[in-house]
Amino acid sequence: MDTTQRTDQQRSADRRRRELLEAADRVVLRDGPQASMNAIAAEAGITKPILYRHFGDKGGLYAALAKRHTDALLDSLRAALDAPAERRERVEATLDTYLAAIEARPQVYRFLMHPAEGSHPGDQGFDVGKHSAPLLRRMGEELAQVIEERLDLGPGGQQLARVWGHGIVGMMHAAGDWWLGERPCSRAELVRSLADLLWGRLAAAGDRVGGPGF
Repeated sequence: MDTTQRTDQQRSADRRRRELLEAADRVVLRDGPQASMNAIAAEAGITKPILYRHFGDKGGLYAALAKRHTDALLDSLRAALDAPAERRERVEATLDTYLAAIEARPQVYRFLMHPAEGSHPGDQGFDVGKHSAPLLRRMGEELAQVIEERLDLGPGGQQLARVWGHGIVGMMHAAGDWWLGERPCSRAELVRSLADLLWGRLAAAGDRVGGPGF
């Protein structure tokens, strides 16, 4: 098989995978954690064995959807951090971007972060922590890198940036999960309250020399 033929086959496989993920997204938007492999296969117009061939099992499909949505969310968070505004405004905009994302697609959020709510007989052994924890860890590492690149945290700055990155993501996740379930206040009120909690050390830290600024 020549290189051109292999490339064409890979493009075809990538396109088919995207189509299947789009079908899975439609089912998740409709059913949330109740989304089943059977329903996704039906939405895609294929049999379940073909779906398994592409993703292995529900864990494989979950991982692919998680990457798809986490990539999009991280792009939005980076855009908020890079916006031409004062630091406090960008902190609030970043918090609001995360909360707006989970508010806009609560079924997707619940599928990704609370998949056990929709466990089906054929999904036995699906480990929630094994699949959802890496999403938060990845976001924490990404935010830690942003903080390290932009703020002068002095000696031990790399470790402190990781502490802050994972701590901020954990706070956003826990507060957002609670808020999405109970709606005790407006999104704007929650953003202001969380920003107030973060602001002390963030306000005091100087920008890293030669960095893009925070």
